[in-house]
Amino acid sequence: MAAATGDWEADGATGLLTGEDDRGTDHRKECEAQGSQCDEGGQEEKPVCLIVLGMAGSGKTTFVQRLTAHLHYKKSPPYVINLDPAVHEVPFPANIDIRDTVNYKEVMKQYGLGPNGGIVTSLNLFATRFDQVIKFIEKKQQDYKYVLIDTPGQIEVFTWSASGTIITEALASSFPCVVVYVMDTSRSTNPVTFMSNMLYACSILYKTKLPFIVVMNKTDIIDHSFAVEWMQDFEVFQDALNQETSYVSNLTRSMSLVLDEFYSSLRVVGVSAVTGSGLDEFFQKVAEAAKEYEKEYMPEYERLRKKLAEAQSKKQEEQLERLRNDMGAVAMETTAPPDCTETEGPSDFILTRGNLDEEDEEIDSDTDDIDHNITEESKEAPAFQIFLKERKQVVKVRNKKQH
Repeated sequence: MAAATGDWEADGATGLLTGEDDRGTDHRKECEAQGSQCDEGGQEEKPVCLIVLGMAGSGKTTFVQRLTAHLHYKKSPPYVINLDPAVHEVPFPANIDIRDTVNYKEVMKQYGLGPNGGIVTSLNLFATRFDQVIKFIEKKQQDYKYVLIDTPGQIEVFTWSASGTIITEALASSFPCVVVYVMDTSRSTNPVTFMSNMLYACSILYKTKLPFIVVMNKTDIIDHSFAVEWMQDFEVFQDALNQETSYVSNLTRSMSLVLDEFYSSLRVVGVSAVTGSGLDEFFQKVAEAAKEYEKEYMPEYERLRKKLAEAQSKKQEEQLERLRNDMGAVAMETTAPPDCTETEGPSDFILTRGNLDEEDEEIDSDTDDIDHNITEESKEAPAFQIFLKERKQVVKVRNKKQH
């Protein structure tokens, strides 16, 4: 049994996207009536991709479920992608599910991997086909305003793997992308744990280089105002750290000074994935982040793409120049100017295999009245007879040696 199951062809795509057409048509009609999907120039806006990341147990999947239910309630259903191959059940309707393409347990069995290694390998296999995911989203982009991507439970599996980078950059180069970092507020009441979360968030921000939103989840258990105060008031955070006497607290105190600039430009919103509180404020932050992507991040992506294209073109030119130097001067035009008389270089000699054109060839001989063709034919017969005699002698000698 193969580790990768199911080919994403036309039939496979229809199977993955079952039940979208009627829902998408209704949504498109509503958007046409409200004008929410069109910009001022009348062109269709691309959907905003929300890449949901977070530590294990922070409530990523529950948050995606709440977002999906909220958008359905608003008559604006999202396009949902599940990238967790090890999840047993998905509590939301997924348009594309990695489990339909990659068999996680079979990957572990065939490659002899553990749980985390199986997730990484499954993502790597899925990333090889992610160009088809981009095509699916592009086909349906006029029907959706948001694309939700739920990532695996182990954050490092997606954030620091090659497949995670490929998926993130592929989405960011085609659609407006926002990274949503889900944080467990109830477990961040300790200043050291809070600083660990912020350091991880900072590392993801600088790695992805995309608009970033920190979602402080589980506000139904504890309010997130203490965390916001710690980020805005350095002295309050220092007072909380004074209660800690460990070596880690001293390190945290030093790191808090470094992250002060990071806090100043960070979007933070408190959300409860259980009750749904804070989602309206969250989508306001998403709208701001999408505008930031269009103004700052997209020009940078275009600049990098143009720089890459120029580098590839320059490399091709250098290869062609080396080829010209190796083979000599090759005339690139098919027809030469009438007034231009060129001398044949080494490349022409190679291409003609040492034989010049018959028209340009001059026979320098004192016997111009002799027919050279007849003379050559008269020499062919004796030469052939001599060749046959030599071959017969060689055969006789070989037979004697064998006997």
